[in-house]
Amino acid sequence: MGPGGMGGGPGGMGGRLSDRNRPKATLKDVSMKRILLLFRSYWGQLAVIIGLALLAAVIGLIPPLVMKEIIDKAIPQGNMKLLAVMAVLMIVLPLLSGVLGVWQNHLNTKVTQGVIRDLGQSLFHNLQRQSMAFFTDARSGEIVQRITGDVQSVQSVVTSLVVSSITQIVIVLTTVGILFALDWKLAIIALLILPLFMMPVKKVSKMRKALRLETQKVRSDISSQLSESFGISGALLTRIFGRETQQEREFTAMNQKVMDLELRLNLVGRWFGMATSTLGPLGTAIIYLYGGYSVINGSMSLGAIVAFAAYLGRLYMPVGTLLNLQVEVATALGVFQRIFEYQDMVPDVMDREDARPLGPVAGRVAYKQVSFAYKPGQYALRDITFEAQPGEMVALVGPSGAGKSTLIGMIARLYDPTSGVVEVDGVDVRDVKLASLRAQIAYVTQESFLFHATIADNLRFAREDATREEMEEACRQAYIHDYIVSLPEGYDTMVGERGHRLSGGERQRIAIARAILKRPRILILDEATSHLDSESESYVQSALEELMRGRTTLVIAHRLSTVLAADHILVIEAGSVAERGTHSELLAQEGLYARLYSTQFKKAAEVEGG
Repeated sequence: MGPGGMGGGPGGMGGRLSDRNRPKATLKDVSMKRILLLFRSYWGQLAVIIGLALLAAVIGLIPPLVMKEIIDKAIPQGNMKLLAVMAVLMIVLPLLSGVLGVWQNHLNTKVTQGVIRDLGQSLFHNLQRQSMAFFTDARSGEIVQRITGDVQSVQSVVTSLVVSSITQIVIVLTTVGILFALDWKLAIIALLILPLFMMPVKKVSKMRKALRLETQKVRSDISSQLSESFGISGALLTRIFGRETQQEREFTAMNQKVMDLELRLNLVGRWFGMATSTLGPLGTAIIYLYGGYSVINGSMSLGAIVAFAAYLGRLYMPVGTLLNLQVEVATALGVFQRIFEYQDMVPDVMDREDARPLGPVAGRVAYKQVSFAYKPGQYALRDITFEAQPGEMVALVGPSGAGKSTLIGMIARLYDPTSGVVEVDGVDVRDVKLASLRAQIAYVTQESFLFHATIADNLRFAREDATREEMEEACRQAYIHDYIVSLPEGYDTMVGERGHRLSGGERQRIAIARAILKRPRILILDEATSHLDSESESYVQSALEELMRGRTTLVIAHRLSTVLAADHILVIEAGSVAERGTHSELLAQEGLYARLYSTQFKKAAEVEGG
């Protein structure tokens, strides 16, 4: 099996390994402080936004005073000059406020998109650092949902969180100040209404958070199903086994569940909005009642009460916005929890602080008492020791699930041993930088993966700076160049998703050419060719022989010719080395290898021969 399955190791058990090393985000982690830290690179722009908000707030205080002047002075006194000035201000102030609003909105959007970009980049970077144990456990659709859907779902909160809250707070504070300047008694009455706004916030926040978290989980399930159902392999299986109706039924159920959850989420929000919207008119009615009484008694002018009522809108609306933002943030905490869970994952394979670059190597590989456990006390590999000198081939044989793929993957640190040491040229692979180690190694699996790109792009995945001449030479060595140039677009031919426009043998030879192009000193190889026709198998085998020539090779052997050519053969059973030696030595022991030979290798050789 290739790394996608990693038979015998954490391929079936990687979930528990990755869970062990994956700290779960809790509500304690999802604090407002942590969310605000997302803005730490944008404090300068936020300062400008705050300045604009202050200026806009001050400008917003003037129109009610203009109305007061018109009602109390300009009209009663017949002062046309004052009336004209006030009329001009009524036009200029909204225009100026609008210009400031456009500028502020642009900066707000710039900050928001920057935070969303940084958040997505951070998740992508951390996912790139995870070991194979994580990817054998996680569903690709779940990963895509978290790095795209979850990040985008908090965009509205990020947009409003800092900028909107600051703007609304500035408006509230300036409005409260001028209300007290107009009439302190009315101001106190207006403020007494505010606690009523806050009463439903906690309960509504809790309900919406739970609904949003459940919604995102269902969306992840949908993404996973879509990824599996409409991938080439999934689509093929669905049609072969006639499961289209079942797949559609499952999708319909999940799709309906999302709809129901979104409706409930919206309904809770609407009830909250309705409750808060009724409080504004209540406060205004009380103010008009008391203020009207004051006007009748002559203790307040008509213009003052009109201005005061206008300012109430500037008080209650921002308060409602702030409380709604609090509800939205609480709702988004569940999504932030999912995002931070991925952001906090600690790779179980990573560079040590004192790791040094690994220079060019001869290719001597040594495993010294290597054991691997996916869970304490439950070993997948136990006490394995062997050595491969530069240029030698070590073949691993054994039943499926014995741990062979996990064992050879350790040389490239796809997994780290629980105990023991893996060395390259006498150096513990954990003491060198991962990038420099992997630069010396190529890995070819039996199910070669190609990206949905051109043949040239797939080849350059091994070496970005490879020239066309180097690619062609690698493809000649892999016995695929003549086929490629026969295609209408040659090396610029698109291979389709996972390379499915090509045959299995063609994909494998391109993958081998890619490995040749990397110029590795050490080769990890799962050389199964049983699913190929005889002609393709012959080409692939010839290409593999070119690839292995002069390189230290660890190979999971499926062919008699491979084990016959091996310098050493390790027979792996239940995670341990059951037998070791050459082909003839192992046959003479009449043990597991001899049984494998009679049931697998000998039969394969007979098929090859005739």
